[in-house]
Amino acid sequence: MATTTPEKSLPIPPLKTHKLFFLSQISLRLFAAAATLAAAWIMLTAKQSSVVFGIQVDARYSYSPTFKFFAYTNLIVCALTILSLFFAYIGNKAVDPAYHFYIFLHDLMVTMLLMAACAAATAVGYVGKYGNSHAGWVAICGYFGKFCHKATAASSISYLALVVYLILTVLSANKARHIVV
Repeated sequence: MATTTPEKSLPIPPLKTHKLFFLSQISLRLFAAAATLAAAWIMLTAKQSSVVFGIQVDARYSYSPTFKFFAYTNLIVCALTILSLFFAYIGNKAVDPAYHFYIFLHDLMVTMLLMAACAAATAVGYVGKYGNSHAGWVAICGYFGKFCHKATAASSISYLALVVYLILTVLSANKARHIVV
């Protein structure tokens, strides 16, 4: 049973539940940071040269604004996740539920940002793999297989981080629901 503090009458969760929440926050945030860093690194290092119709052509992430957005977003999410680790540690000592509401807002915004980057990279990757006959765009993954595989791997890892952030958002929303207005 939860006890209350005399000064604010806010419930204090049992120690075991509080410790489990804290450890899950830290481990999920560490995993999300590692996944977004890996996705960014893979995309930033993805490049391939190939001869197409007798012309030497390069494929790099920097040639596509979408892939640049994807790589830089993953780097930003990684940095924000590392910053949130600091706040999660401070939150371990916080009793005020309003603090958890701010963590919820952070997690929600980062989730939306990561979702936008994943969706954009997936759309461009789909066109790269299958082309678009109506627009006259040919599939290029037949010529740049290594580049396409790296882009697919980066997107998959980033989607894994997105799932982790969805879990973090639900956890922080659950913790923040105890706000007394």
